[in-house]
Amino acid sequence: MNIHTPDITAIPERDEAEAALDLLRRWAKSASTTDILELDPSVARLVPGGDAVDYPSFARDYPSDFAVNDGYKDTLPDLQNGPSSLIRGAKQQIQHVGISNFRLPLRVQTRVGDALTLETSVTGTVSLEADKKGINMSRIMRSFYQYAEETFSFEVIEAALDDYKSDLESFDARIQMRFSFPMKIDSLRSGLSGYQYYDIALELVEQAGVRKKIMHLDYIYSSTCPCSLELSEHARVTRGQLATPHSQRSVARVSVVLDDDAKCLWFEDLIEACRRAVPTETQVMVKREDEQAFAELNAANPIFVEDAARLFCEQLLADVRVGDFRVVASHQESLHSHDAVSVLTEGDTFASDSIDPRMFSTLFHVG
Repeated sequence: MNIHTPDITAIPERDEAEAALDLLRRWAKSASTTDILELDPSVARLVPGGDAVDYPSFARDYPSDFAVNDGYKDTLPDLQNGPSSLIRGAKQQIQHVGISNFRLPLRVQTRVGDALTLETSVTGTVSLEADKKGINMSRIMRSFYQYAEETFSFEVIEAALDDYKSDLESFDARIQMRFSFPMKIDSLRSGLSGYQYYDIALELVEQAGVRKKIMHLDYIYSSTCPCSLELSEHARVTRGQLATPHSQRSVARVSVVLDDDAKCLWFEDLIEACRRAVPTETQVMVKREDEQAFAELNAANPIFVEDAARLFCEQLLADVRVGDFRVVASHQESLHSHDAVSVLTEGDTFASDSIDPRMFSTLFHVG
């Protein structure tokens, strides 16, 4: 008897390979993952849905008992601190890179000695040299948490800035903290009182080894148009016609650089300086007698937006604790479909040829 054995060295034809693959796939439909991997791990890539299967088989449960040691941490990739060859785009210095709107509760001091815990939004940035890929941003947050239990002041902010500036090996740095500061305000005539909330920001800037302490305040007031007031009175006197002048909610954003050698400028001090400049601050608690008083107060203090900027300026120039400053005022017109605005600066800190396109749109306060 002649026995013919197939030539196992012969290269299979395409139709034979297709038949074999079809047979393999039909078997794999009823086989378990274990069966497939025991046969040959590469089979997993040939079966339907096998693209998502790899070898070795990965664990799918979260390892809650896994502990990280120093040796393991040393193996973790760190692209942000990688070589300059990883830089994408131009190898150019970045003036500010960091985090914005990092929130935490911080204690701030009031003028009478009480400490208030306020929700605070923190922006922290550093400069980045042209040959560095990036920074470890979590270090900025960790620096703040080291001081989170302290009552915040510019001195504490400086300590936090020193820490993360050193950690990140940067030459310039900036910290800005924003919060809403409550202050109890008496009504004009009724004897009531209520809390007015002021948007305040503290900013510490270090550039070329020089540090500046800056305070920002949004002061909200009513502005009665002097022209409209005169025209209304003219209608009353000449024609016996009842008329009312137009007034509107207005906002001044006052930014001041604090003199390092002067005594503390409290938040309340800056608020009261604004109130002396423009006493028509919006009211909290109001009865009829207060509303009448507010109408009288507005009539006694009509102001154009130019007047407002100069009145704030007058108060700031008189305070020895204030260095450079900027006043941005916006009278959000009830007569016009646009706003009246003004910007007044003193010194080099806020001088600029350009205005942020959205600067005035950020001055809306919706109460």
